[in-house]
Amino acid sequence: MPVVPRPRIGLFRALPREVAILASVSFTVALGYGIVAPGIPEFARQFGVSTAAAASVISAFALMRIVGALPSGRLVDRLGERKMIAIGIAIVAASSALAGFSDSFAQLIVLRGVGGVGSAMFSVGAQTLLLRCVPSGLRGRASGLYTGGFLLGGISGPAIGGLVAAWSLRAPFFIYGGMLLIPAAIAAIVLHDSPRAAHDAASPRERPLAGVAAALRSRAYRAAASANLADGFAVMGVRAAIVPLFVRDVLHEPATWTGIGFLVVAAINAATLLPGGRIADSVGRRPVIVAGCLISGASVVLLAVLPGLGGFLASLAVLGLGSGLLDVAPAAMIGDLMAGGKDDRSARGGTVVASYQMAGDIGTVSGPVAVGFLVDSVSYTAAFVLAAGVLGLAAIAGFFAPETRQPPADGAAGADAEALQAGQSAMTDRVCAAGTAGAQPHADPA
Repeated sequence: MPVVPRPRIGLFRALPREVAILASVSFTVALGYGIVAPGIPEFARQFGVSTAAAASVISAFALMRIVGALPSGRLVDRLGERKMIAIGIAIVAASSALAGFSDSFAQLIVLRGVGGVGSAMFSVGAQTLLLRCVPSGLRGRASGLYTGGFLLGGISGPAIGGLVAAWSLRAPFFIYGGMLLIPAAIAAIVLHDSPRAAHDAASPRERPLAGVAAALRSRAYRAAASANLADGFAVMGVRAAIVPLFVRDVLHEPATWTGIGFLVVAAINAATLLPGGRIADSVGRRPVIVAGCLISGASVVLLAVLPGLGGFLASLAVLGLGSGLLDVAPAAMIGDLMAGGKDDRSARGGTVVASYQMAGDIGTVSGPVAVGFLVDSVSYTAAFVLAAGVLGLAAIAGFFAPETRQPPADGAAGADAEALQAGQSAMTDRVCAAGTAGAQPHADPA
């Protein structure tokens, strides 16, 4: 059944109903991930393994997301977005529940790896549907709403997960698996494939990696993927991996300030999503990508040069602003390419979304390793400079990319912007109220 934009009240007015559904599903998925994540290393340690081995359970999930991304993209083109979303969430639900029954470390790590594959299937299918069903003039704000769902769920989950893990280390896995049955059922029953999905399913199948090669020939795709990689590298490499150590070793402050810093990032990030999406929709994707990379790069440099807690909090506020811009504009540019925007020599299906998400996951996995190595072997300043350099290179790619936003055919986009802006303050208030010392996941977890 074709996806037809329908009027909505308040925040979701003038957007297809799929946006509201996907934002709700993303919130539930991220909430469940946040519940289970805090207890995973401690649960793994019960099997008598080292700290490094326990941490590898988290890495296995992330690495299998990368491995499963491209096959998931091809399956989206063959089966449609709805089936992939439902199947992906169901796989994560089943593997998570079974992980709670693990009798050995090997069982746990295998099941978490299977969950990573399911997560890739869900996230590729969901973002493909989102970008296909939303008109060009609203893609940035739709991406902001979708990311906002992950943000709210991601910062709410760890608080619940910490309490549950204190009672039982196995219980979070069962809760996570049970929670995911709800979005899986919603995806299977309520969602519909985009019109483009039927076209791609009927088209001749491209050779393996041919779609990625086609995407890489597009300067716009390279800019979007580079920005996503750099954002993952900086957010997970700097904020999640070394900011807690920086607070302890350099600022000599208690861990409470790490939680406050993470709350600042989350609040500013949430406050930026809809305005950033509006600018990307009205001015263009390219300037928002360049600004986001430069602002995020400046934030990590400020961490190295500004003294004291005041400088620390100011730097993280700037990081939240830059990361918020990078949460909306690159995805909107990918949607433009899929719809046939300028410089469109890329694949137009799930493959291009899969490779784009894979770039972000690569940044998320490599960032903590690279900056952690520099902290141990050189200094914190060297780690901050590396992160700033990666963001600077992404800014250069964005500067030389063409603009992909298509001018609106009428004045509808402006009216839609006003309707969407009304819900921004409510989202920000919810983030501030839900903030905890845990960090929101940058990649789309499941």
